[in-house]
Amino acid sequence: MRSLFGEQAENSILKSTTEIDPSRSPFIKERIEVIYEGDSLPEIVEQVGQIDMKESTFKVIFIKINDLEAGQKIEYDQRRLIEREIGWEIKGEADVRQPDHMFGIVTLGGRWYFGNLRKSEALWLHHMKKPQTFSTALSTRVARAVANIAVPKPDGVKAIDPCCGIGTVLVEALSMGIDIVGRDINPLVTSGSRENIAYFGYEGEVTIGPISDVTEQYDAAIIDLPYNLYTHATPEEQFNILKHARRIAKKAVIITIETIDEMIIEAGFDIQDRCIASKGVFSRQILVCE
Repeated sequence: MRSLFGEQAENSILKSTTEIDPSRSPFIKERIEVIYEGDSLPEIVEQVGQIDMKESTFKVIFIKINDLEAGQKIEYDQRRLIEREIGWEIKGEADVRQPDHMFGIVTLGGRWYFGNLRKSEALWLHHMKKPQTFSTALSTRVARAVANIAVPKPDGVKAIDPCCGIGTVLVEALSMGIDIVGRDINPLVTSGSRENIAYFGYEGEVTIGPISDVTEQYDAAIIDLPYNLYTHATPEEQFNILKHARRIAKKAVIITIETIDEMIIEAGFDIQDRCIASKGVFSRQILVCE
């Protein structure tokens, strides 16, 4: 089944053949699991007549986007008319307040798509107010995105955050069902990490010690290289972290405030992708390495 994902930040739609839970991402607002598609609205209207909701109530929602590719802009009144037109053809009782099932309709690139609508629960918003936090910690939204990048499919995957700090990444990863452990050389931050994890009702292992002591193998490592007053790493210590990450993990998502491409390559990783995450005037590089 194909899916269309509504992205919050840019009010755009992404096509995908992968069924991703929209609640995993801090950027995906909703997902349409495509049932019918066509070149025109009448094609969709004709097809939805096959749907029989029996005892379940339903609601049809027009997904508002800026379809620049097709140059279309459908106004509010027209969107409501389209919802009613489609709803009339579906066998069953419509309920605009508390429906048992929601359908989505959207036009993209000159085509129309209709299917089951899955909305994000935005769990990450509840994690923004932690008992323990540092001003230089990753934002909750970036931490969740990084966890998604490192472990897109959690089943059977083991991950580690060997510089976990106060556990921002751990909380997001654990909330998505990722099998992840945390570690840090600073006992103060590991204590804060455990407190944050427990505060949100999750369970996760957080140990004290350097990455060099880790002997287990992992599928992925998430490494926010130390740079703050509590745990600062010299270039030599950074390289040591990267070298041991290469030893224990097949894949690494590395977060750094400076360009360290040569160091990453020397440690044995290939840089597959990268982006910049900004927080005010403060910027981080996020690199996907294998």
